[in-house]
Amino acid sequence: MSVPAFGLGTFRLQGQVVIDSVSTGLALGYRVIDTAQIYENEAEVGQAIAASGIPRDQLFITSKIWIANLGQDALIPSLKESLRKLRSDYLDLTLIHWPSPQDQVPVAEFMGALLEAKQLGLTREIGVSNFTVDLMQQAVAAVGAEQIATNQIELHPYLQNRKVVAAAQAQGIQITSYMTLAYGEVLNDPVIRQIAERHQATPAQVTLAWAMQLGYAVIPSSTKRENLASNLKARELRLSDEDMAKIAGLERAHRLTSPAGLAPQWD
Repeated sequence: MSVPAFGLGTFRLQGQVVIDSVSTGLALGYRVIDTAQIYENEAEVGQAIAASGIPRDQLFITSKIWIANLGQDALIPSLKESLRKLRSDYLDLTLIHWPSPQDQVPVAEFMGALLEAKQLGLTREIGVSNFTVDLMQQAVAAVGAEQIATNQIELHPYLQNRKVVAAAQAQGIQITSYMTLAYGEVLNDPVIRQIAERHQATPAQVTLAWAMQLGYAVIPSSTKRENLASNLKARELRLSDEDMAKIAGLERAHRLTSPAGLAPQWD
């Protein structure tokens, strides 16, 4: 897989909070960091990475291009600014954060600019986020499926996004799950708690293991050292077919992220 299975998310974390989270995560063994231009924390993430002393080639850093920067003239300059903040010569993965509202910037235009950024060596891999089946097809038509490393989408036991997953996998595009814990809602689910007890694991570990076992990458965030350490152990947990089937049964089309004016027409 071109995108590592387990990483550290930084959504909603800013200032000293994100510095501490990333610093602690790196100290615990995290090597994959996910940020975005709109999170307004790239400089702090870069500061924490620099202070860690971990060689750049041991890290996998992802950021995302904001909608204001999707135009052909803006995308690469904005990516260079992200690199300056992150104190790096390149990103491992650069995503289009959201499709352009009302198609103001055509998919072919921003995907072409993103591919150019890759050809210039500014990013090793490129991909998309919050893309529907139709938008993925447009992206594939623009640059080829082999160029699109991942589609990062909201995906958790209550929103399993199977139509988008199937369309992505048919093209060889990996899925990255964000909000895998559904803002913590699934941690109190009786089915997940029962599975966790049986494995002597936490509900978070079970949920993250479920997503990774389906082949998705996950990027949970936390500000607490014990949760950061505990989440890492999800990589060692193997769920049974019965466990996986029970979690599959929790689907309820419960979408948590759909910003007005930004969200596409979901599948």
